[in-house]
Amino acid sequence: MKHETTKPLTFPDPNAFKTLLGDGDKNLRLIEKLAGIRITARGDKITLTGEAHSVDLVENLLGQICRLIQKGFPVYSTDIGFAHRILSENRSVRLEEIFLDKVYISSKKRVITPKSIAQKQYIDAIRKYDMVFGIGPAGTGKTYLAMAMAVSYLMDRRVNRIVLTRPAVEAGERLGFLPGDLVEKVNPYLRPVYDALYDMMDFDKVQALMEKGIIEVAPLAFMRGRTLNDAFIILDEAQNTTSEQMKMFVTRLGWGAKAVVTGDVTQIDLPSGKTSGLVEVEQILGRTEGIQFVYFSEIDVVRHPLVSEIIKAYNHLSRKKTNGREE
Repeated sequence: MKHETTKPLTFPDPNAFKTLLGDGDKNLRLIEKLAGIRITARGDKITLTGEAHSVDLVENLLGQICRLIQKGFPVYSTDIGFAHRILSENRSVRLEEIFLDKVYISSKKRVITPKSIAQKQYIDAIRKYDMVFGIGPAGTGKTYLAMAMAVSYLMDRRVNRIVLTRPAVEAGERLGFLPGDLVEKVNPYLRPVYDALYDMMDFDKVQALMEKGIIEVAPLAFMRGRTLNDAFIILDEAQNTTSEQMKMFVTRLGWGAKAVVTGDVTQIDLPSGKTSGLVEVEQILGRTEGIQFVYFSEIDVVRHPLVSEIIKAYNHLSRKKTNGREE
């Protein structure tokens, strides 16, 4: 039988306490589900009952969330989930250093902030280094945060333009059957980049900036022969670049420019026998001064909680195959 402990907590700030509870105590019910303990609220007190390590974790979580609320951070249920995940991995983390790091306020008045330790490291790396590689599974915010940083830099006039690019994996035979010119043929590959961009800025403003060439969305092939000065450049889905394409891209960087390369090395769609430029560049530039690699895992997934578990399951299968233990 598991040993249970009970711990009462008092919250003297009534406004912060009310927000902490959530409508109908929904925040407490969520934390109960996440931590596997019982939580009761009465007056300005909360009582935690459960295994000692879980109770200590929730005490830490509630205290830090309350301080975030007092500092004006709009805590949503998703934030509580992220906060619980962060503290479950490392209880010494100060959530304020992550959640109060405002990256950008979108056109929908939503504050964009990092939601995990790796996301915070990623944002800090983009601020410090001129070339950053964000590597990890889908749903970890690699492209979205890079886009938020790019728009922030443009609005603050730290760069003069944004260049967004992706490789079109099927740039050969099958694209030839699609209607339109080359740009129209590759637009389906650039759709996720457009989606993130329109989430940051009003549609009309994006269109106006694109017409002026201040924001450019183009297939990777269009980067050849160019030098990009005073620009924020994002290469998305970089696992689908060839060695030659990656070398071409990383040598486009000009004065006053910043480049962010994102990709997932477990989702390579290149033809068999082709080496991924993202895999190779880790080996070539991994120790180059002025370049930073940031790695994400299923812990950093900011989509539905099931996505994290799905990625974890696939990674487990991949390791079994690698180790030759698949039955």
